[in-house]
Amino acid sequence: MTDQSRDIATNWLVHAGLRPTRQRVALAELLVGDGQHRHVTAESLFESAKKRGDSVSLATVYNTLRAFCDAGVLQEITVDGSRSYFDTNTHDHPHFFWEDEGRLSDAPSDQLVIQRLPKAPEGVEIASVDVVIRLRKKA
Repeated sequence: MTDQSRDIATNWLVHAGLRPTRQRVALAELLVGDGQHRHVTAESLFESAKKRGDSVSLATVYNTLRAFCDAGVLQEITVDGSRSYFDTNTHDHPHFFWEDEGRLSDAPSDQLVIQRLPKAPEGVEIASVDVVIRLRKKA
């Protein structure tokens, strides 16, 4: 990567209140270094880091992604009970899950209309609504 992508990644971490360790900067560079939003799994980020020659363990990737989520710079989208994707776009928006490819992408939020939500049970409030639209090729 470039000095510019490293600076983008470092600034992203600092603005989130995270200490820019070597491993965090390396992973942040893969996530936001080019200024584009992306959806990754821990495994895909680990593979990208390995391919680039970064020395990080899969456990470190999981822990770092959790720290990024806790700091509010990543959004976790759970597609099923065992698979999470991480999105660099933290604004509320719907997603397409491409079942045949195991891929997550943004869905156009201007086309989504939610007319009514059920009332929250007594003593709680709705914190957010996650919309994942599953897609598969027609048979």
